[in-house]
Amino acid sequence: MSSRPRIGLLGFGFVGGRLYNRLTERHPEIEIGFVYNRSRAALTGLPQKIILDDPGIAAQRGCDLIVEMAHPSITEQYGLDFLKSSDYMPLSVNGLADTALLGKLLAAAEQYGHRLLIPHGALMGCDNLIEWKHIWQEVCITMRKHPKHLNIPNLLDSAGTDDKEITLYDGPVAGIANKFPRNVNAMVACALATVGVDRCRGRLIASEDAEYATLEVSATGKDGSKLQMKKEAPMVGVSGAEMFESQYRSALKALGLYQTLDFV
Repeated sequence: MSSRPRIGLLGFGFVGGRLYNRLTERHPEIEIGFVYNRSRAALTGLPQKIILDDPGIAAQRGCDLIVEMAHPSITEQYGLDFLKSSDYMPLSVNGLADTALLGKLLAAAEQYGHRLLIPHGALMGCDNLIEWKHIWQEVCITMRKHPKHLNIPNLLDSAGTDDKEITLYDGPVAGIANKFPRNVNAMVACALATVGVDRCRGRLIASEDAEYATLEVSATGKDGSKLQMKKEAPMVGVSGAEMFESQYRSALKALGLYQTLDFV
């Protein structure tokens, strides 16, 4: 078997396709173990030997890391099997708002000696949040987007209001994942890095005046310490334009590959 680290890719959309191309073009030291996509037509042109038709047999491909970029249902259906044979990094982090599922995945990771890896995605300052996890008392994460980037047609019109801004959700992050699954990965990552999905407050706001997506995190510690962060970024679909570079770096670090000058 090859000594190169092997990675399996589940999903070949905007992120999955770009990640495959980046890895094959720039990283000959990485071997692609498999690529799966629900629509096989999207994989036309890829080597037949790496195309996977059934995610249920992904664990048999001998990968060091499996990356999900398709849908949270993949984690629900196959996550436990993945962790028996490899590290697993789901980009659909919103699926981990299910605390029962998260508990099972963590137990499997510990039993089989693998890691469940949470990419920080759009969340900034993740290292700071995790390093002070023991001290946080209250954490709030607010996301503000133009309605067209929320993938909810006629959102403000259907709300029955003339306001150009409406709050779609304000409450525990645990309650938002099923309501707006394509918009809350950063919220769930923030909650898992700090006080948990039941205690972390999430706010999702639709604003017609929003030129960029805005993400704000406010955390207060038991000792009175405070951390406040704000980021504005242009959008591509429902994600920030910086999303791919973030996920790409997470994948490299998950495989143990670092730049000559890096930050740890």
